[in-house]
Amino acid sequence: MSRPLRIEYSDAWYHVMNRGRRSEKVFFDKDDYQAFIQVMIDSTKMWNLRISAYCLMPNHYHLLVQTPDANISRCMRHINGVYTQRFNSLHRSEGQLFRGRYKAILVSADDYLLRLVSYIHRNPVKAGLAEKPEDYPWSSHKAYLSISKKWEWLNKAFIYSLLTKNRKTQISRYHRFMTAPDDDELSAVIDGKKWPSVIGPKDFLDWIKGNYYALKHNEDVPEAKTLAPSVELINQIICSFYKIEPDGLFKSQRGVFNEPRNSAIYLVRMLRHDTLKEIGNQYDIQKYSSVSSSIERMRQQIDEDPKLRKRVEQLMKRILKSQKQT
Repeated sequence: MSRPLRIEYSDAWYHVMNRGRRSEKVFFDKDDYQAFIQVMIDSTKMWNLRISAYCLMPNHYHLLVQTPDANISRCMRHINGVYTQRFNSLHRSEGQLFRGRYKAILVSADDYLLRLVSYIHRNPVKAGLAEKPEDYPWSSHKAYLSISKKWEWLNKAFIYSLLTKNRKTQISRYHRFMTAPDDDELSAVIDGKKWPSVIGPKDFLDWIKGNYYALKHNEDVPEAKTLAPSVELINQIICSFYKIEPDGLFKSQRGVFNEPRNSAIYLVRMLRHDTLKEIGNQYDIQKYSSVSSSIERMRQQIDEDPKLRKRVEQLMKRILKSQKQT
């Protein structure tokens, strides 16, 4: 069954949620939670994603995000895909982790954002996992009560501005806001089985209908792999970037780090979500486990080497820019 296109535009806000397959756990321990947080941080840098609130629950997560580059689908594909790889690596498992495509509600940039921040940060209390939001370690609630630099990656400024323009009173105003009663009406909508595609005041809903009504006629257009950058394009840009011949992407020598080849394998997985078998066929790798190991080693090296991470980010941007021009 094909999936409808997302409504995407610059600076759009979304409440995003995804749940484990068959409601199974997607976070088992501290390493899992920290791995997901790192993926979020990386996504803010790689995809210019602004994350303003999050809550990671054992079998699902909630995010409040803004997309300056109108790329919610790309961002969430990256977050879900990369975290699934890291989870499978940590737990020596394989296959699908989440139940499918994430849910996303398009949200107006006003008081509705505050109501969602409250809902997201109260989630552990509602689920009986904590007595107070500040008792739960895997949400962004504590970030709004802190001036620590470790939270600089979180986009708190706009949420604070909805509470007060006085920077000196932002934390106290947020704390007071979080002690107010729950918004039962909004909670009922989000906790329901079927999410609305948009929430906001009438003028916002009318604006969306007026500008994006045409999408209703395209509900049979899937986000097919054919819309992703081709393997040929990825290889071409990598060869140009590293100034090598195409044959260099197919040479493998034990103990020797072939950065162009490893980058190609990694980016085909990240940008196209090709299977291990497909990638193995493309780069003459016989064992699926070898493909998986190559991707995981590259991921670890990207985490540890800022210069390598920068080169991979440059490659991603060139590939996606070229894709738009084709």
